[in-house]
Amino acid sequence: MKISCLQENLNRGLSIVGRAVATRTTLPITNNVMLTTENGQLKLSATNLEIAITTWVGADVEEEGSITVPARLLTEFVGSLPPEKTDLTILENRQLELTCARQQGRISGNESDDFPPIPSIGDGTTIEIDPDELRSAIQRVVFAAATDEARPVLTGVHTSVQDDTLTLAAADGFRLGVNKLNLSDPISDNIEAIVPARSYNELVRLLGDQKEAVQITFNPERSQVLFKLESVEMVSQLIQGQFPNFNQLIPETTDSKATIDTNNFLQAMRTASIFARDGNGIVRLSIEPGEDQSPGKVSLTARSEEVGENTGEIDAKIEGSSAQIAFNSRYLTDVLNVIGTGQVVLETTNPSSPGVIRPLGSDTYTHVVMPMFVQW
Repeated sequence: MKISCLQENLNRGLSIVGRAVATRTTLPITNNVMLTTENGQLKLSATNLEIAITTWVGADVEEEGSITVPARLLTEFVGSLPPEKTDLTILENRQLELTCARQQGRISGNESDDFPPIPSIGDGTTIEIDPDELRSAIQRVVFAAATDEARPVLTGVHTSVQDDTLTLAAADGFRLGVNKLNLSDPISDNIEAIVPARSYNELVRLLGDQKEAVQITFNPERSQVLFKLESVEMVSQLIQGQFPNFNQLIPETTDSKATIDTNNFLQAMRTASIFARDGNGIVRLSIEPGEDQSPGKVSLTARSEEVGENTGEIDAKIEGSSAQIAFNSRYLTDVLNVIGTGQVVLETTNPSSPGVIRPLGSDTYTHVVMPMFVQW
């Protein structure tokens, strides 16, 4: 292989695939990145066996070839080079020689045949989604996925497509996030799969300034999924197992409904969480309807025996009866950070039933939070 490309482009490509490089592994070659010439471009690939990321870099190809080299060393070296043309040459002793301006380096590598094959998804079910809508949908649910591997299915995001609706759902046993998206083109083959939350987090990073629709292809066995962007492809393994029936966790009735300004609610929660940190994260909410045309209010109280206590109030439009309920402050802060609307609706039934948070005027997103049991 003998090629030339711009340092900036090579550096950007290495930063993209670097997210898939294995860090702790019993297969040392997954610490490498594979460089291959393909269709007059330089193809960069990396995998940690759960996800594989591939990107293409514009290059002047003089000789075809491929090699794998340690990703960290290559990335650090290329990142230190000046923003000029960089020449890459594979030498006979399985070394990659890089020359840029007055800098030269040689990195020992391995044959590309030793590198784990990057999964190829041919036939399958494909959907297309606007990148901004997909990014928002993922961010609204992915934080609710479990980080504990005790129940592997909960470390993923349940992903289903029926007709023209994509539904993403994540739960960790204490909260549940569900977001629905309408697709421009309905599909005939319904999809149901569990995508690792880590894979969706990587996809959000890869979306960046993506303008074109994202293509998502599930293989027929529902064991892998391909995310195809403008110049990047990511393949992820899917989690096998049965995801809980999350629809049963969403309360069907409510006794109290509070419409609250999102920013005011978030600010009050952040203040309360300062005191809640030393009180098991508990924030008590008291919801009171207004009288004589005055607005209702939501009072937030957090206390710790050693630190002290805080009480704050925010105006709200209250429908139904007064209510008292306690939540973990982090759970409410997490959802308010991503809900993305000016006002939210908090629905409650009683102190021991889950609370529901929705954007005002929209039925595309539902977030359920389990209450904390406290003495009032």
